[in-house]
Amino acid sequence: MSEDGATAEPTVGEAQRERPIDAVKPSHLGLCVADLERSLRFYCDGLGFETAEGYDLDEQMLDGLDRALEVSRPVKLRSQMITNGALKIELLHYAAPVATGAPSASRGQIGFTHLSFFVGDVDEVAGRLAQLGGTILRGTRAQLGYEVVFVADPDGARVELMAPPRKG
Repeated sequence: MSEDGATAEPTVGEAQRERPIDAVKPSHLGLCVADLERSLRFYCDGLGFETAEGYDLDEQMLDGLDRALEVSRPVKLRSQMITNGALKIELLHYAAPVATGAPSASRGQIGFTHLSFFVGDVDEVAGRLAQLGGTILRGTRAQLGYEVVFVADPDGARVELMAPPRKG
């Protein structure tokens, strides 16, 4: 209780100690893609992900799939998991309905804005990603304690590359 008699809100750490959430752990991040093979090349060949389990899904085999994915019927898609260490991404490629929209083009937009990776050399990795269908966003290059540059994946999703500053 504060001096004025009001009850203080617990800080994030205090609230977690009061009610631990032992059963919650990250599972994966979902990324909708227009061309699955192109995205697999970008993420696997360019960023070191490995393919994991994959599923061909439709509403005939899973009643309610349209509701769960918030899309209209008919639903037919490939769910392909890729992993890099503990990070798991589910690449979602829709045959029906065809995916629409555009990913966030600004880190100031509400919602998920980017994936971030530590790399040894941002220029080398950015160049490789560009050869695999990515676009280097040259105006994003900055020295922020780390050397930083953003690359758009083949569908425009932002990928941040971070490396220790160059010496010399």
